[in-house]
Amino acid sequence: MKKIAIALFALPLTCGASWAQNAGDAARGLAYWTSNLHQCRNCHGPAGEGGFGPDLAGRGLSAAQVNRAVHQPWGVMPAFTLTQVSEQDAADLAAFFATMPKRPEPAKWRFEATADMPAGQQMLINMGCGQCHSPNFQGPRGNLGAVNADFDYFANLVYNHTTATPQHRAALGVVAANGANLDMGNFSRTRLSEADLRMIYDWAKNQIGFRPFLQARFGRPSQAGNGITYNLTVTNGGMPGKGISAQGVKVDVKLPAGTTVVGATGAGYQGVKGDTAEWIIPSLSPKELQNYTITVSKAGGLKGELHWATPRPSAEDVINIAGGNAG
Repeated sequence: MKKIAIALFALPLTCGASWAQNAGDAARGLAYWTSNLHQCRNCHGPAGEGGFGPDLAGRGLSAAQVNRAVHQPWGVMPAFTLTQVSEQDAADLAAFFATMPKRPEPAKWRFEATADMPAGQQMLINMGCGQCHSPNFQGPRGNLGAVNADFDYFANLVYNHTTATPQHRAALGVVAANGANLDMGNFSRTRLSEADLRMIYDWAKNQIGFRPFLQARFGRPSQAGNGITYNLTVTNGGMPGKGISAQGVKVDVKLPAGTTVVGATGAGYQGVKGDTAEWIIPSLSPKELQNYTITVSKAGGLKGELHWATPRPSAEDVINIAGGNAG
């Protein structure tokens, strides 16, 4: 009996010691919160004021409570793995939340469903997906279009995200921007049912439509005679034989004020219209790549966008050209 009593008294001390070793650092918590790793802010508010998810700022949450919430969430929130949110990360976040003032009431959702939206789009927003992926499901529709995914493929990405997404990216030859970390955790089938998920899938595929998996990037600028030259690569990153082709692709490069085009190469160059240099690509199939150059009169950075005519895009369906800010 004496040994049992000693063990019972020792148990909470042992649990406490585990968290004592993970003393939170508010500065690290702030860095984690404001990074682009997992976009917690989209549901819980930029300042932890709440929204789709509960408010976190100034609530006195312990490291253990934060750790429990991210790994075994109560609501529809996906469950994150220890490689995504470690015990130390949880402690740092708790310390950061403690430095923030408590709000008198939670903020509104980032995006809210309206009665005139299709049922699948309403489901997308009401189950939280739209808070990160926008009401038009921008990024996921491109990834689904890359393989013209069936429902089972989509469901696997949602319910087994932390293992299925690396496999999806590897098949497309995509390197994750944030390394080993994945943006999202794994959704539970008991909280986001297959029936609800199928409504989202049917809307994404048959109503608004999948997107072609288009990508574009400026290379680093180089001095070229009397101008600065940028290489520009445009590709359809979809899987051959499965991915969606894009028709009528328009490449727009906006010129900084006072900048002129000295020269440009590549099929389909249309010249400069106003402050925008333009190329037209009649068709771009999966894994097809186009290379261009544009030489401008002075350094200052370029911005650009891709638009396409078919499959019919939504108003938000624009691809921003990466890079181009150096020089």
